[in-house]
Amino acid sequence: MNHYIALDWGSTNLRAWYYRDGECLESRQSESGVTRLNGRSHQQVFDDITQHWPVNDVPVVMAGMVGSNAGWLPAPYLSCPQALDTLAAQLTVAGENRWIVPGLSVSRRDNHNVMRGEETQLLGAQTLAPAELIVMPGTHSKWVQCEGRYVTDFRTLMTGELHHLLLNHALIGAGLPPQQPDAAAFQRGLETGINDPSLLARLFEVRAQHLLGTLSPGSVSEFLSGLLIGHEVASQWSLSGLSGPVTLIASESLARRYQAAFALLDIPLQWLEGDRAFQHGIRRIIDDLTL
Repeated sequence: MNHYIALDWGSTNLRAWYYRDGECLESRQSESGVTRLNGRSHQQVFDDITQHWPVNDVPVVMAGMVGSNAGWLPAPYLSCPQALDTLAAQLTVAGENRWIVPGLSVSRRDNHNVMRGEETQLLGAQTLAPAELIVMPGTHSKWVQCEGRYVTDFRTLMTGELHHLLLNHALIGAGLPPQQPDAAAFQRGLETGINDPSLLARLFEVRAQHLLGTLSPGSVSEFLSGLLIGHEVASQWSLSGLSGPVTLIASESLARRYQAAFALLDIPLQWLEGDRAFQHGIRRIIDDLTL
């Protein structure tokens, strides 16, 4: 099927694409995530983002937090192990010609996790850049283990959110000047995070370093970013027990940071841009969708 509309509707942002004859004719975005509707209904936000698009004539597939209990309509979590190529058969109907992609879950004694939106990127990655381990950095990073068609396990790391909280709502960030890019500070933090597992102790040292003059106050954000990313990559790589290669699904700017971490550990890595993975995943769902 060559004509369709795709929505990536998250907590804080909304993006939409209109495809005709297999080509994207137009893309739109807004900050009207499911937690930022500002008094409007989901239907009103949907109507705004798809204005003048043929929503009644072509399939509309939505993924992300739109399917959460805070979204438009709850879509279930599918338990792992889960074959990604069965997603199209398990969509939630959200109206005529409209569907929401289900999320994935893991519930074991040693691991309880959920994801929404990333499953669509994973489906795209299965074709574009398959790997046993797929890493998806962000506010909440996902480390996903795959076996062929199946997602077998995944874990979530609150790396991005922790960086924000520490910098803006903790002693580490108190009284700091505006932060500046500093590749050297990031690299130093990265090496510390990779080589020293004592993250809690190292976090306080971030503040101590700039108080004692060994870290510029304007470079705290970069050092902290490196420290957290280094710890994430080193700890999760060890936990995975795999030997690579790894697929990294991320924006270009975030990918560069994680590429530096994997390089320090000599881990082979292939990068896949996040939007490309998502759109390819949606296309696979559309192709499999029985109307």
